[in-house]
Amino acid sequence: TAARLAAEQEVENLSGLSPNPEKDIFVVRENRTTCLMAEFAAKFLVPYDVWASNYVDLLTEQADIPLSRGAEMKGKCGTNESELEISWLEQAYTLKFSFLKEWHNTSRGQEVFWKLSRIQFTYDTAERTYFKDAVSPGKHTASSHRLSALVTPAGKSYECQAQQTISLVSSDHQKSVQLLLSEVRIQPFDITADFVFSEEHKCPVDQREQLEETLPLILGLILGLVIVITLCVYHIHHKLTANQVQIPRDRSQYKHMG
Repeated sequence: TAARLAAEQEVENLSGLSPNPEKDIFVVRENRTTCLMAEFAAKFLVPYDVWASNYVDLLTEQADIPLSRGAEMKGKCGTNESELEISWLEQAYTLKFSFLKEWHNTSRGQEVFWKLSRIQFTYDTAERTYFKDAVSPGKHTASSHRLSALVTPAGKSYECQAQQTISLVSSDHQKSVQLLLSEVRIQPFDITADFVFSEEHKCPVDQREQLEETLPLILGLILGLVIVITLCVYHIHHKLTANQVQIPRDRSQYKHMG
């Protein structure tokens, strides 16, 4: 059964199709149908210890680790739970996203949403590309706790162009690892067309920025409309008053009327 399921599942790293070299694209397909899609730019800010020049004190450095192109991936789709796992640099780094679908009570009653429920990032400070002279090099795991991120109505994809920061707690002396996500488009459930995201659900930051961009235009249109209406009213009033018979104020002129 496991062999049959493996044969029916396809995973594809389509990052090369993105014009942005920092953006990655991952697709999981089961039974020749797309069941999970994820596009995003990601990097990690990881603190680690190095020896000071006296080799007695410890200093904290920070590794800036991008998600490399050509990363290996695997995924799992389910009715209510899905996973995406990405590894790079010979598995020195592994990122795992877990997604969960659940019911929420809203003003319209109970509705179904999906969310990013857990992030796990495994990194090896013995890897020298990003970690220089780390003290006690070895593998560590940074994880989220009770995460509820990217909350999206079921049947929709999540979209957020703005940068988001998610904090993870590391097994390396409880250090805080920062995950920076941007240009995100993710859908782990209910994809109806192969390789095509469903209708997007924009994050609050994007919604606010869109409102800030369109509000001046709306106000300008309203102001322009008010000016046009005012000019029209003035023109009509001027035309009406110009056509009215002017009654002389000097009574001596009445004899010339009629």
